[in-house]
Amino acid sequence: MTYVGKARKLLDKAKVKEGDLVALTFKGQHLRGFLLPRIDVGDQEALVVKLESGYNIGINAREVGSLEKVGPRMEIGKIPKIEFKKNESLPDISFIATGGTIGTHLDYKTGGVYMCRTPEEVLATTPELENIVNLRSTISPFTIASEDVNYTHWQKMAKLIAKELNTGSEGVILTHGTDCLHYTSAALSFMLRDLCKPVAIVGAQRSPDRSSFDGSLNLIAAARYCTSDFAEVATVMHANSSDDCCFAIRGTKSRKMHTSRRDAFRSINEKPLAKIYPDGRIEKLNENYNKRRSGMVYTDTAFEPRTAILKVYPGADPAILDFLVQKKYKGIVIEATGLGHVPTGVGGIKAGPLAGKLSWIPAVRRAIDKGIVVCITSQTIYGRVHPFIYRNLRMLHSAGATFCEDMTTETAYVKLGWLLGHKLRSEEVKRRMLENIAGEINPRITEEEFLL
Repeated sequence: MTYVGKARKLLDKAKVKEGDLVALTFKGQHLRGFLLPRIDVGDQEALVVKLESGYNIGINAREVGSLEKVGPRMEIGKIPKIEFKKNESLPDISFIATGGTIGTHLDYKTGGVYMCRTPEEVLATTPELENIVNLRSTISPFTIASEDVNYTHWQKMAKLIAKELNTGSEGVILTHGTDCLHYTSAALSFMLRDLCKPVAIVGAQRSPDRSSFDGSLNLIAAARYCTSDFAEVATVMHANSSDDCCFAIRGTKSRKMHTSRRDAFRSINEKPLAKIYPDGRIEKLNENYNKRRSGMVYTDTAFEPRTAILKVYPGADPAILDFLVQKKYKGIVIEATGLGHVPTGVGGIKAGPLAGKLSWIPAVRRAIDKGIVVCITSQTIYGRVHPFIYRNLRMLHSAGATFCEDMTTETAYVKLGWLLGHKLRSEEVKRRMLENIAGEINPRITEEEFLL
């Protein structure tokens, strides 16, 4: 939208247009920045300026002491691109862009960011990559927000990654939205079999137009990871709120733990694989990993979409389990409380008649009798579920539920859907849920592996 009122008069008097580099005084402060278009919402008397720090601010035009044009215009909305020069002396890496904040740009008219960047435009944020890896190929199979990702996207990503690794790439960097990135990292960990080279999944919590953009360091660390001796799917994101290093976290143990912090991704119930510095230093933190080797990667992309997650809460009606049975679901992950508790309605004193009616045990038993695999994880995120410590837990175990050790709910969901996709008998699925296939189970959790 165009500026109006006092703001319009101020701009016309100074002969300033949108995109001009301006200097102004505001409440005794001297500020410099580019004048941006006025957004659709907010104070109509405010000037919107992108400061030299990269941050945008709104300034009430009535409080501006002076305003003048001091430099060349900025092309508003133009996204730079870069074509990296081939350097065959560096390791060959494939770059796959699928969307997310790392591929967004600010819409200066609405004030919101949107996904629009091509792989070349994402790479333009981090020209340092040209001196670390030789980009063998840049690919964009789709551009999508991570909350819209489903198992068909996982299948496509897995097949594409395997093709790149089997035709000459020493590693793959895949960019992805952060909200559901840990679902994808788990899915690729199961779907890429005999993985013999590193796969780094990278996102960003801040968009590239912001000075606090975290994607550049994440991409640099991902490139370093792809030249290492790891042969694991890993998320590579900030280790702390500064720009000094990243964690490489096993794909089945990674989880987003904050809505907006740059170091939102943490390793759950085990140490990260490594701490990676932009200068190439790699500090290994976990010796339990598969090492790079020669060989071929193959894909196993089976998945049963009729797999669900249910969250237990006080007063939760078990009828929702019966609903999923009626809808012919094949597998259910119950995110239970504590060590794996669901409402049972027993063992209380003066609990009231409703407690027994809300017991989940009969509904769990009915589902299992129908051939549905019911798995248990914990809402506490950290720690291990256990079927024998409390009587109530023993009742749930006796009903046939499978307690998923220290797996996160997201990883258990992906693993269950993947196993069910192979059309195995339910008893075989239950057995394999407790088999450590892709590092998803840590048999011994130490005190050092909590809140890393």
